[in-house]
Amino acid sequence: MNQQILSQVDHTAIKVSQTMTMLLLVTAFVLDNWLLVAFVAGVNILGSVLPSLSLFGLVYRHLLKPSGLVKPHVVPDYPEPHRFAQGFSGVVTALSAWLVWGDVNALGWALSWLVIILANLNVFACFCAGCFTYYQLHRLGVPGFHRSPRRA
Repeated sequence: MNQQILSQVDHTAIKVSQTMTMLLLVTAFVLDNWLLVAFVAGVNILGSVLPSLSLFGLVYRHLLKPSGLVKPHVVPDYPEPHRFAQGFSGVVTALSAWLVWGDVNALGWALSWLVIILANLNVFACFCAGCFTYYQLHRLGVPGFHRSPRRA
């Protein structure tokens, strides 16, 4: 088995991003605002493709972390599964926005609530469903999913 070199991943940055996603999606639901859902989708898709431009990451790095409101939690990990999870949540959220815009409200809001629930699962129980999916796709040999789960 070939050795894979772990990067350093700040899990606090991930949790901040997920918390902001949850708060904005709940706000969008309360306000019945598909544009806010679309905004969250765009932020997550952009952040998964170009992490340095992630709005939520920028808020974390330039506001929350320097203020001391949150502390970094940097651990050896692979960034790819987390980026996949963020991108997938962005796609699901984009579909949610499109459905709510198209007046298919029950399904549209259900997808937003699915993202909210799964983000909560990661923030509070440290289980990333998107990462789990990434690793299952790797296990099945799907091209593009090169990382296997890290060893404890």
